[in-house]
Amino acid sequence: MRHGVIVLPEKRWTEARKVWTRAEELGFDHAWTYDHLMWRWFREKPWFATMPTLTAAATATSRIGLGTMVASPGIRHPVAFAKEMMTLDDISGGRAICGIGAGAGGFDDDALGIPALPPRQKADRFGEFVELTDRLLREPETTYQGEWFTTTGARLHPGCVQRPRLPLAVAALGPRGIRLAARHADIWITIAWPGHGEPLPYQEAVPVVRQQSALLDKECEAIGRDPATVRRLVVTGAMIDGVLESVETHRDATGLFAGIGVTDLVVHWPRPDFPYQGSLSVLEDIAAEVLTPARPA
Repeated sequence: MRHGVIVLPEKRWTEARKVWTRAEELGFDHAWTYDHLMWRWFREKPWFATMPTLTAAATATSRIGLGTMVASPGIRHPVAFAKEMMTLDDISGGRAICGIGAGAGGFDDDALGIPALPPRQKADRFGEFVELTDRLLREPETTYQGEWFTTTGARLHPGCVQRPRLPLAVAALGPRGIRLAARHADIWITIAWPGHGEPLPYQEAVPVVRQQSALLDKECEAIGRDPATVRRLVVTGAMIDGVLESVETHRDATGLFAGIGVTDLVVHWPRPDFPYQGSLSVLEDIAAEVLTPARPA
């Protein structure tokens, strides 16, 4: 099992740097930050940009993977975004992870003056976003004509450090998104169910994730892809609760999710207040007793 942590981009870099370097010291395999212009409960609070934050984290660390959780077509054009991810992969020495999702809309759409899309159109746009981002990161030159995105002769040179491209992590909960993940993703991301701040105990997420994972297997097999080539990443703390209550709950959750084929478990860096309120000392105990012993010598 690989372990990851989400760090909210809420602190000035003089303080945030300590969190990112500490995450690496604790033994996390990957660290992520949310890709929003403004975000839910933080609309009136400090909130820094994603790509500069990850770039700074790349220069402050040496081993840990660094990813977007998750970039979306609401605020990103695939060409500019792929160029930024290629650059992050270079600066980090091949540690970038490209996390993408359909997008939650809300404050970001309002800030950019973008009208909310009906679900079908939102899914269509996301489909093009995934396909074009995948192509851009793989190919030195890309021409693409879609309903939502178009590019002529977009060049990504010299390309990603990781070959054939950096890992693509696709967030998906439903059948259409999971079908996209089967076709394009190296990592599939799930939070089990959609929602905003009403998480349920991690034990209740296990059968939901199992069912989603089975659908991913089916979609992979339908296109002749080995399902084992797609990692399965579960984000906890958003809609899945209880994982960071103690070393025992983290160990139990890790075992339950590993038992249904989950390869990566992600938590949130504990905060002093809502959301993701928790104890840093508990996280450090987990790192000492669960993360570090699991890492090869």
